[in-house]
Amino acid sequence: MAPNETAQKLLLQGAQNAWDMLSQEQSQKHITTGSGDLNGILGGGIHCKEVTEIGGVPGIGKTQLGIQLAINVQIPVDYGGLGGKAIYIDTEGSFMVERVYQIAEGCISDIMEYFPCHHDKSSSGQENLQPESFLAGIYYFRICSYTEQIAVINYLEKFLREHKDVRIVIIDSVTFHFRQDFDDLALRTRVLSGLSLKLMKISKSYNLAVVLLNQVTTKFTEGSFQLTLALGDSWSHSCTNRLILYWKGNERCAYLDKSPSLPVASTPYAVTSKGVRDAGSSSCKRVRVM
Repeated sequence: MAPNETAQKLLLQGAQNAWDMLSQEQSQKHITTGSGDLNGILGGGIHCKEVTEIGGVPGIGKTQLGIQLAINVQIPVDYGGLGGKAIYIDTEGSFMVERVYQIAEGCISDIMEYFPCHHDKSSSGQENLQPESFLAGIYYFRICSYTEQIAVINYLEKFLREHKDVRIVIIDSVTFHFRQDFDDLALRTRVLSGLSLKLMKISKSYNLAVVLLNQVTTKFTEGSFQLTLALGDSWSHSCTNRLILYWKGNERCAYLDKSPSLPVASTPYAVTSKGVRDAGSSSCKRVRVM
């Protein structure tokens, strides 16, 4: 059989009908953000098989949310989670293990509060519900240049074939090295477009969520400078969902700016000592993230 005929046959074998696609989507579990209100505007949480961009100003809690997702994806299936593992690609050096441990402790505390009877009966669950187990479930890559970032993303498929339990890939942030080191804007756009297509393919092929944390920049519009997410308009088409984090006075808020199936919406949230929670949560001490 000629190569073109083989490719066409494989393509047709991969066809799905829309009803099967809807059924699969409705049966999918979501990765909780730690905040019920934030889950609400996201349709239950972060979706697998989709690329979600989360942007905002420094100190708003992007890395905190990224770490929270890397912990929450590991919540065992018996407790309503995915029981998966996480890949965390750190381009800025903002991943702090002490904070990860603290958020893992907060997650375990919530599980024990919501499932006290279930936890007592499950000895295997007790073994897994340790902060050390959650930290061991995060595969960490430290990236120091855009060439390393390209190389790691190209390496992801091989890594995922060997680690089939990974259910989320987080890049914090996707823009840092491309803003610092890339002078040829046209080439930058082409490279980023290729990376975004690869990440979209990975999310669907391996049934996992891809979360891209993004910085903000200023844009001159209608006679004034306004804050906008970095890398320009062409990059804005590279994700399925876009969540923008911002300050409203002293309160953190999240705004769902883009989604193929959900309405535009916003909600307050909080970053506490236990991690990302609802803004009205009184059980946790609020912390300001610099």
